[in-house]
Amino acid sequence: MSHQDRQLVEAVLANAPGAFERLVREHQALCWHIVYRMARHPEDARDLCQETFLRVHQHLRQYRHESSLKSWIGRVAYNVALRYLERKQLVVFDLGEGDDGLDPIENLADGFDLETAYADRDIATRLHQAIEALPPLQRTLLTLYHLDELSIDEIAGFTGLAAGTIKSHLFRTRLRLRQQLETAYGVSP
Repeated sequence: MSHQDRQLVEAVLANAPGAFERLVREHQALCWHIVYRMARHPEDARDLCQETFLRVHQHLRQYRHESSLKSWIGRVAYNVALRYLERKQLVVFDLGEGDDGLDPIENLADGFDLETAYADRDIATRLHQAIEALPPLQRTLLTLYHLDELSIDEIAGFTGLAAGTIKSHLFRTRLRLRQQLETAYGVSP
């Protein structure tokens, strides 16, 4: 944990004026990215972000400085969003036809360059629609990795998933997107 994180946590715990607001300001974008990608409804995402920071405030004394504050808050946000999905009884992830489990896949090179596809405006629109149609977990992992450019380790810290499981989800999700774009739109990125 960084010295700045430690100082901020200590200031919040000491009820220093403006400290908690600073913590929220520094981490609200991350919280929003995680919960919005899971919930997909702006009003629900706002409520879930508020719930996340309420939990952060209530449980900050339990934070043990073993990971970065960003990772800890990301984990709280992910868990809040996951509980929301479970309450709504939504499918969190879909392994798809014929998948019998999640084997770690070390090589993510599947020939589909998500960033390049996103750069083409027409393909980007189609790709965005396909991403929005993904189950919450796959959508969240894909966008955190490719669009927010978080590392596998950071995402593992948020989700509690093993790095190999995340890589497997990313590989299969990108493969699914490529197949959808090729089949539905004749697009071959």
